Amino acid sequence: MNIAAPVRPFQITHRLVFALAAPMTLAYITTPVLGLVDTAVAGRLGDPALIGGLAIGAVIIDLVFATFNFQRAGTTGLTAQAVGAGNEKEKQAILFRALIIAGAIGLVAMALGPILLKLALFFMAPGPEIAAATRTYFLVRMFSAPFTLANYAILGWLIGLGRSGLGLALQTLLNGLNIVLSVWMGLHLGWGLAGVALATVVAETLTVLVALPLCLRMMDRSVRPSWRRLSDWQALRRLVALNRDIMIRSFVLIFAFAFFTAQGSRFGEVTLAANAVLMHFFLTGGYFLDGLATAAEQLVGRAIGANYREGFLRALKLTLFWNFVLALGLTIFFLAIGPWLVDLITTLPGVRGEANRYLWMAALTALTGVLAFQMDGVFIGATWSRDMSMMMLLSFALYLGAWAVLSPWLGNTGLWLALHVFLLSRGISLFLLVPRRVRRTFPVSSV
Repeated sequence: MNIAAPVRPFQITHRLVFALAAPMTLAYITTPVLGLVDTAVAGRLGDPALIGGLAIGAVIIDLVFATFNFQRAGTTGLTAQAVGAGNEKEKQAILFRALIIAGAIGLVAMALGPILLKLALFFMAPGPEIAAATRTYFLVRMFSAPFTLANYAILGWLIGLGRSGLGLALQTLLNGLNIVLSVWMGLHLGWGLAGVALATVVAETLTVLVALPLCLRMMDRSVRPSWRRLSDWQALRRLVALNRDIMIRSFVLIFAFAFFTAQGSRFGEVTLAANAVLMHFFLTGGYFLDGLATAAEQLVGRAIGANYREGFLRALKLTLFWNFVLALGLTIFFLAIGPWLVDLITTLPGVRGEANRYLWMAALTALTGVLAFQMDGVFIGATWSRDMSMMMLLSFALYLGAWAVLSPWLGNTGLWLALHVFLLSRGISLFLLVPRRVRRTFPVSSV
């Protein structure tokens, strides 16, 4: 951080935090609704293999696209810092660079799609009918890659600007179109699983076509960045390093949850199913906690761009306070109505009993994971990405160590305790780094 940078103080209030967090929380919650609709469409096609093909295809797609989620996260932090610094040219350049990268990575992903599919099917080894359905869904769905990554970049840019309301509108448009088109193409037109996949391709494409003109209208035409600025080596190197670290963090996180599922299968089908039911509680809580983490991304990034130390500290305190309040509320909520939710999700008596046995451990993930969610938001907004990836690797090592010690002794209880160790270590390790990072980022006292 340049100590000569101008200080640009701005007011950070409880209302501002919620104005940023609420729309993104709603946007994140629309995502699982889409998954439920796609599954319902596949379930009405009259072939159980199609449901399995959709499930496996969606897992592969999620793995591919989650690996490139840095398009959203990295763009948010850089944009927020440009906004804080009042740098209009760089603010525009960040979006254009991100869109160029989205197009390039998307085309490469499309070209490698058949190879990725073969590898995934080799490791997952589904039956022939499910493999055929997976192939149909995946190969069509991969045509959306450039547009999906472009939508990641656009959403990240809007969050960085503090325009989370517009981000919500675009996410609602995207998922709403996807739902309507999935039902229409999959069932009404009779295109089956290919229609469900094509619906996503069309929805992603149309959303980009709607979003781009809106983004251009928010830019000052008189200060368009030149191609030389867009291809500036220092900016590109910073972007590559940021994206690399976020990609490592995302990939390890996905692998940690996949490891949890795989180890749960060692305790039998009933325990595996119960863990799968309870993970919905953790994931649902995560959608709520992510909203306030997103608010932290924008406010922290903007404060750093403005060289506004007190603003950074206030943003940290307010978002931490409200996320802990929310996490406590989620824990109490899941403990209170968890048995009813378990009965709603599954009708199998054995799975219900096993899930209720471990319900308290799933409910507590909101509290043990809240600091991890929040620190991710802070470190993404601050673009302290190297610390984030290193602490993720450290936490994963502690997770494996806790599993190796606790699981043989306590069984599935030990597996859940290891997951809590992973969540706590992620949050605490990053939180302990904040004071040192603050001193380096704000080397002189600022308003």
